[in-house]
Amino acid sequence: MDYLSLINKYYPADDALRRLLLDHSQSVMRKALQIVSSHPEFNADAAFVEEAAMLHDIGVFRCDAPGIYCHGTEPYIRHGVIGAEILRAEGFPRHARVCERHTGAGISQEEVVSQHLPLQLRSYLPETIEEQIICYADKFFSKSRPEREKTYEQALHSLRKFGDAGVERFSEWHEKFKKV
Repeated sequence: MDYLSLINKYYPADDALRRLLLDHSQSVMRKALQIVSSHPEFNADAAFVEEAAMLHDIGVFRCDAPGIYCHGTEPYIRHGVIGAEILRAEGFPRHARVCERHTGAGISQEEVVSQHLPLQLRSYLPETIEEQIICYADKFFSKSRPEREKTYEQALHSLRKFGDAGVERFSEWHEKFKKV
């Protein structure tokens, strides 16, 4: 099953949420693929990056975020783990890891505790180069303003409210992924 078939399965109606999901995911995918093509030294799997970027937010429909057309019952912070559950059930464990590790600039086990997050106690930090690239690219596109790409400074600012650790990770990725 390809990523569009999965999106069609979980977002069958041509509605505002589906359009938002597709617009946002395509923006993230394009930026992630630009990073992959600009940095052949990372040997990132471009086909996987394309698929996983398109699926990274597949769990949002189960969340309570009416401002972005999501009318589920789960807290928004859980959209990544919900997406991971969906993708594991569909037989896509590698894609599931991207889902659960893309929120913020990843979430450490310590951040789960210190911020009292409604997540299972474990690390949600991106580990593979593909996970890092997609998580980084995602920070440049908000679902509340999908038509606009944030600057590095704007993306950094939006991460600051969640603590210094995510800001540090994002800054390190910026140094790693920016074009030379």
